[in-house]
Amino acid sequence: MKTVIQRVTRASVTIDGEVHGRIGNGFLVLAGICDQDGEAQVEKMAAKIAGMRIFEDEAGKMNLSLAQVGGEVLSISQFTLYADCKKGNRPSFDKAGKPDHAKKMYLYFNEALRSRGIHVEEGIFGADMKVELLNDGPVTICLNTDEL
Repeated sequence: MKTVIQRVTRASVTIDGEVHGRIGNGFLVLAGICDQDGEAQVEKMAAKIAGMRIFEDEAGKMNLSLAQVGGEVLSISQFTLYADCKKGNRPSFDKAGKPDHAKKMYLYFNEALRSRGIHVEEGIFGADMKVELLNDGPVTICLNTDEL
């Protein structure tokens, strides 16, 4: 599983002209799933994200977690995180998870975050989404369960 985490002061996702999800302070998480990802990988990623201390404390040091700042998550499925750009100029997405499996794991990921006490808003798997955010910092972190 791959994710891109952006610390935000606000973020929203619009689908067919309607706001589907919106958060204030927290993380915008772009989540990519491959066919080899199962519940163990998803749980590992959810635990890492829930515990990440990338909000500033009173001394200005990145030392606080989502829970400590009352942060939320906007979770967006993102198969393009598995783009393979080695050949030519048109990316291949063969390494991205098959839709049925990827959707199941994406929904499981969102529930895994919720089970850790995090408020999660989400997009719709496979939909054409417009995502807006105000990146705070900017702070952007890429994670891969193969490297955790």
